Formats: sequence, structure tokens, C-alpha cells
Amino acid sequence: MTALPDRFGRPLRNLRLSVTDRCNLRCQYCMPEEEYVWLPKSDVLTFEEILRLVDVFTSLGVDEVRVTGGEPLLRQGLPALVRELAARPALRDLAITTNGVLLREHAQALKDAGMKRVTVSLDTLDRETFRLLSRRDDLPRVLDGIEAARQAGFAGRKLDTVVIAGVNDGELPALVDFARGVGAEIRFIEYMDVGGATRWRLDRVVSRAQMLDRLQRACGPIRAVPRADSAPAERFELGDGTTFGIIASVTQPFCATCDRARLTADGTWFTCLYAATGADLRRLVRGGVDDATLRTAIAATWQARSDRGAEVRAGLPDRAPLAAAATLRQQPHLEMHTRGG
Repeated sequence: MTALPDRFGRPLRNLRLSVTDRCNLRCQYCMPEEEYVWLPKSDVLTFEEILRLVDVFTSLGVDEVRVTGGEPLLRQGLPALVRELAARPALRDLAITTNGVLLREHAQALKDAGMKRVTVSLDTLDRETFRLLSRRDDLPRVLDGIEAARQAGFAGRKLDTVVIAGVNDGELPALVDFARGVGAEIRFIEYMDVGGATRWRLDRVVSRAQMLDRLQRACGPIRAVPRADSAPAERFELGDGTTFGIIASVTQPFCATCDRARLTADGTWFTCLYAATGADLRRLVRGGVDDATLRTAIAATWQARSDRGAEVRAGLPDRAPLAAAATLRQQPHLEMHTRGG
């Protein structure tokens, strides 16, 4: 099926599907505040509502779904939803992003249900740094979860690291070594000024160029791997064949090829990670409209899409956090943990 294009010809192919806004960590780059406003439980989509919306999205060309949160493994009965999603022939890829804390308990059930790929957030290998970043002492559980994903037989495992100057930027070579040792590919992510990153500062961003310089000095020559898709990460290869990725959303935005949209746990659809407002699909679903009406509404929204949020942010002369804490309390849909990573 030909994917639906937006105003810049970008296809609607990839849906980030948040199943909960709750999280069991409090990472500095996502949830640094002491208190948060949560979505009312009655507003959270049921599995049946989620599946109906996924079916409409796939009828418009979506063939990749990534299950996110918050922390998606906090959603009760998640393997049942995964089993239903995996049975959709229109979905070419089904993946999940998790912080890994609960992965040991759920990895095999997810694999048995049909989940194809797992990405685990791993920002450090140092237990004290993990406590500093997440305000929790769960690094051993995360590492055990990564091993559980390997044992369950997940192929194409990935690790995601948000790199923050002065916090974990000295660990890049060690993280590459760790990923190699567990048979995963690591992706380093520039610290982004999105959602709840209320403490973000430009001088805490470690750029793509800086990451490559540090890795080359520690690991030897690096070559770029030719791109073959619209994935957010640029991939690189070391002399021994080890590959890693860099997602340079801050210093080198990739808006021109972005084919991703985000559906929150309560059915708000955002066509850009930096978007201030989204489309309320829950209202339509619970209002009794038929699938044709849903399809028309989604198609019209995407065809009118002209978002280039990261590029706009990159051009700001005095770049600051996207939203202040007070604003986020009034508009929780701006939170990264609400709209999904």
C-alpha cells in the first residue's frame, strides 16, 4: 500500500503507540520534577480501542508500530495486546521501547506473543550514575532485563543512551563494548529539549561530532554506514565490525525524512514530537463514529502536516527548554512520558 504523504511528501508509516503515561523511573532528561499530573485512568484507551485505531492507521499505510510509554511494561496484560497486534498482517514491524526494569519478568511472554524487537534504555553502566540519573537503584534489574531479552531470542536488540555532558559522556567507549558483548547495537541520543526536560541547557548537549571524536580517539577509525531507511539514527562501524548509531536530533535535525507520529495512552495523536497540540481521537472513537469517518479525519490531519519542529528549534537564537514545569502541570500532554518516546 502507498503510504499517505504530508505536505512535504513525508509518508505516514511509523506509529509510536503509548500504552501508559506512568513510569517507574524519574530520569533527569525526562521527569526531573518532584510531582506530575497523570492521565485519568478512565481516559486511557482500552485494548479494543487501540486495536481499532491501529487498524485505521494501517489502512492508511502505517506498517511499523513501536509500543512505548511512560514505561509500557507497567500496562497490565500487555502481552495480550501484543498478540493481537502481531496478528495484523499489515504490520511489517512490531517493537517495544522499555527502561528494562521489568523486562526479566516479561521478555519471554512478549516474544511468545509475537513482539519482534526490543529496545532498552541504558544510560550508564555505573550504579551511582544510574541512581543520579533515574533516582532509583535499578541498574542490576536493567542489566538482567537485557540478558532476559537475549535469552528470549529477540533479534536486532538495541540499547538507547541519552548522553549528557558531565554525567555519562565519559562512558561512550565502555557502552559500545558492553553492547558488543551482549549482542546488541547501541544508539547514542543527543539530550533533547522536549517534553519534561525542564533542566535542559544547550551546554549539556554532547553533539554528534563530539561523540564521534571521543569514540574515534578511544576505538580507532570509524566509517559511516550508508543509509537505507528513514530511521532516526545514523549508523557507524568500527574497524572490528561493531556498529552503533547516533540520533542527532538537536544539532542535525532529520525532519525532512520523519515518517513518525505518536498516539498517547488516552488517544491524543501528535504528528510531531515538538507539537503543542494534538488530535483527540478518543473523542471520535467513544463518540460512536464509524471507521470511515476516523480514516477521513486521520488522513486529513496527516495531509495537512507541515511540522518541522526540531528544525525550528535548532534555529532559535536563545534556545531554552520547550516548556516550564508549571506549563507541564497544566498541559500534561506536552510531557515526553505522556506522548511516548
